[in-house]
Amino acid sequence: MRDLITSFKRLGSATALATALGLLAFAQTAQAANPLELNFWLSGPLYEGRVAPCEKALSTITSQFQEKESMYWNSSLTITGYGNIHEVAFRPWQSDNIPRRFCSGKAMTSDGKVRTVNYSIIEDGGFAGFDQGVEWCVTGLDRNWAYNPRCRLAGP
Repeated sequence: MRDLITSFKRLGSATALATALGLLAFAQTAQAANPLELNFWLSGPLYEGRVAPCEKALSTITSQFQEKESMYWNSSLTITGYGNIHEVAFRPWQSDNIPRRFCSGKAMTSDGKVRTVNYSIIEDGGFAGFDQGVEWCVTGLDRNWAYNPRCRLAGP
């Protein structure tokens, strides 16, 4: 690449511009997809709407919270218990979207504080689309501000 630029400088700017435009003129043009590339007969994802109840995600949140705190924030903070776990919404958007169950509750942390935890359970949201996934946020401990302000973006 360096040799190409050096040779363009030697030829002069007008000659270099003409050469560049000449190369672009002979470039291959874009073409429409042929019938085999149109992805026909694909029906799309078939979601069944089977999403676990709110209580099933608590063990996942506890382990992921402990892992995040120790690995990224050098903290020994853990979740010691939950209370007032309730569903906020189930499939709050159109029916053809990925089914999600939004939940909220209170989490007791090892520092003795009670914090709100907002989370969602997502059908086929696990690793590589296998099993259910969980996205969660503990209010006051969203240190990278992924769900700011105050974990509101973890809800519907």
